[in-house]
Amino acid sequence: MKTVLLRHLLWIGAAGVLNSAPVQAQSTPVSATSTLQQLTAEIDAQIDQPRFASSSWGIAITSLDTGRTLYAHDAERLLQPASTAKLFTAALVLDTLGTDYRIPTQLLATRPIVQGRLQGPLVLHGMGDPTLDTPGTNTDWADQLATQLAASGVREIQGDLVADDSYFSGPSAGAGWEARDLQSWFAVPSSALSVQENVVGLTVAPASEPGRPASLMFDPPSAITHVAGTLTTSAQRTHSDINLYRAPGSSTLYAFGNVAARSEPQSFKLAMVDPAWFAGSLLRSALARHGIRIDGQLRTLHWPEPDSVGLDKAVVLAQVLSPPMMEILTRGLKRSQNLYLQNLLQIAGVKAQASAAQNGEPVPGFLSSEAWGTRAMRALLDRIGIAPNASQIEEGSGLSRQDLATPDAMVRLLTYMAGQAYATPLHDALPDAGVDGTLEWRMRDTRAMNNVHAKTGSMNYVRCLVGYVTTASGEHLAFAIMLNNFVLEGDAPSPSRNLDAIVELLAAFQGHS
Repeated sequence: MKTVLLRHLLWIGAAGVLNSAPVQAQSTPVSATSTLQQLTAEIDAQIDQPRFASSSWGIAITSLDTGRTLYAHDAERLLQPASTAKLFTAALVLDTLGTDYRIPTQLLATRPIVQGRLQGPLVLHGMGDPTLDTPGTNTDWADQLATQLAASGVREIQGDLVADDSYFSGPSAGAGWEARDLQSWFAVPSSALSVQENVVGLTVAPASEPGRPASLMFDPPSAITHVAGTLTTSAQRTHSDINLYRAPGSSTLYAFGNVAARSEPQSFKLAMVDPAWFAGSLLRSALARHGIRIDGQLRTLHWPEPDSVGLDKAVVLAQVLSPPMMEILTRGLKRSQNLYLQNLLQIAGVKAQASAAQNGEPVPGFLSSEAWGTRAMRALLDRIGIAPNASQIEEGSGLSRQDLATPDAMVRLLTYMAGQAYATPLHDALPDAGVDGTLEWRMRDTRAMNNVHAKTGSMNYVRCLVGYVTTASGEHLAFAIMLNNFVLEGDAPSPSRNLDAIVELLAAFQGHS
């Protein structure tokens, strides 16, 4: 696989997003079983197929009603969870922030306002809202802030407009994220000042005649400002070869190769280079629309740059709030949205750091917001009874291949969450089989449809499904089905079909634990 070929990169490592493709092929119908012996034999038949001879299965199925185990296979084996790791982040966020917390995005001033003039910089201060300027959520956020600022009497900024995402400390890529993924839509930078999910659309279209440069149209147009290379229009009916590459840490997108004349336009989704800067540019335009003049320039403040504006003395001039935390989690879990869960982990980390400082707890040197978040997660898992040798999660999304968990740990986590006050909204926030989210096109017209609520997890060589199901006899189960080291060959069916078949067996089970 060539790293420069973004058309290939878009389909790897998405940690759960692959499950959202509208593939409507159904699982093989399963027969209802009434005894645990029959259920065990049916599950064994799924995982013992010759095509899984070199793969690693881990399965744990437990009754939430009785606490008994219905089935286990290597339930204590550490495996890559992919996006099912988002459940660990969800538990931490709900435990520490609650269902109703709203994330502010603020305008700050560190200097006085005299006769409508702010005598210093205006700071656009992000605090981690991943939903800013997404459909149905504060799409007019910049105008809201400008309106509030104008209503306070401010007409001129005698300084710079500073787009500040330093609320998060640490790199913008999660621990263990692969460099080849970082230009793609599923591995966008995690920024405390995120906007439009930090994604840029790109449409590539041929010119009117061969030999001329192809057209590159970005949406939003100003989100990527440096493009290099030559992507030419080749003769009609030739093979198009579109290559897009941006080196980690670079702002330059290289586009090269060819696109056949009269071929259909092709669309791509790229990671935004600097979300904070782009958010600042949107605010600058909104301020101008509301008659507020900025004398200085637009600049950014990123970790680890020193605080050049005096944030410790800042006062809030305006703010917009995110949707409630449960709504954000629902969006993140249904769609398996990596940015959402990575940002939420860091918000929990910032809170954990502040609590430690307030309590005078000693800290061994610098820790990033992400590390503070995983530290708080570890404390929660200790309380639940999940040992460190059963779960090692190092970021919030499941995109890292260094994340590890056992099926038993996943089921223990599900059991804990099922006993909390947020159990019902969390259950409903998970993809609903055959209905929505990453399970919309799976398990349709089976007993699992509108019954199974589960988190998907998909990477190359990894397929996982973790969640809740009610059996035909009315028993409530928690399950974790994890498949690692599987290589799909040729036209063989997706292993997701086998995971689905196991869950369908549980949904049709007529016995009891």
